[in-house]
Amino acid sequence: MRATSFRNRILALLLLLPALGLSQASPQKTTFTVKGYPGRAPVIQVGGKSYVEIESLARLTNGSVSFQSNQITLTLAAPVAVPAAPLPPPPPPPDRPARLSKGLLQAGIEEMTVIGEWRAGIVNAVKNNNPIAEDRLEGYRRNADGKLAVASTTAVTDADRNVFVFLKNEFENMQKLSAQYLATRKSLTYISPDSLDNDALNQQIQNCAQGLASLTASGQFQDLATCH
Repeated sequence: MRATSFRNRILALLLLLPALGLSQASPQKTTFTVKGYPGRAPVIQVGGKSYVEIESLARLTNGSVSFQSNQITLTLAAPVAVPAAPLPPPPPPPDRPARLSKGLLQAGIEEMTVIGEWRAGIVNAVKNNNPIAEDRLEGYRRNADGKLAVASTTAVTDADRNVFVFLKNEFENMQKLSAQYLATRKSLTYISPDSLDNDALNQQIQNCAQGLASLTASGQFQDLATCH
């Protein structure tokens, strides 16, 4: 399409060639360029019209001119290809959360189950004013400690090891809550049923447990500020 349009323009210029015989016209300092070709050709203005010499046009377009009898043929060269601007590099793919190994997930679920039972025993004892025996709490602690030891052997990736740290922190906080309950029970005959509702340590244990439950459900690692 572009080449055809350009050739039509050349034909229009050729029709004006007879006027080039008017040598007495004064040339103007005007130049002619063709988009896609380097360089420029001088323009001659005669009688208010602009003309370009065929030889100059041929040089401008890297073409050639041939003369045969009463016919002049202008052969055009292909325009100089302008390199396209390089495309910007594609954005890096979004980082995907690291997946957790099945062994760590299973061990984590078992550990959190025991810790959940341990905490529920204390919460129920406080709310119902029904003291829980120290040896029973010790049984929860030993069970959770054993599950934690198993979890440590299943942590095979960095994501696994990070989750194991969360489990360890949860276990240690649960030990503190259990010791706190026993100390209070020994010093008092009555504990308010709502004493754990605003207890910061109890709330942290609960929030961490909820975060770990979400983490194990997705099977992908994510940072849990409440488990630090």
